[in-house]
Amino acid sequence: MAALYVMIPVAMIIVALAIKLFFWAVDNGQYEDLDSPAHSILFDDEDPMHKAGVKNQQTQTADSNTEDQHNG
Repeated sequence: MAALYVMIPVAMIIVALAIKLFFWAVDNGQYEDLDSPAHSILFDDEDPMHKAGVKNQQTQTADSNTEDQHNG
């Protein structure tokens, strides 16, 4: 019985922390766009109209420029 006097307040503290963490995540925009990451896997990385394709091309261009500087 004495364990319940400790376990119930600890459980309530854990629940309060979980609720606070959930509201923090909502306020910081963690749940703003849930569909784009799921749909982005369907796009080709080489598509220049897609953000991932543009970012990938910029990274590849930057990598090739650094290689040219090291080789030249």
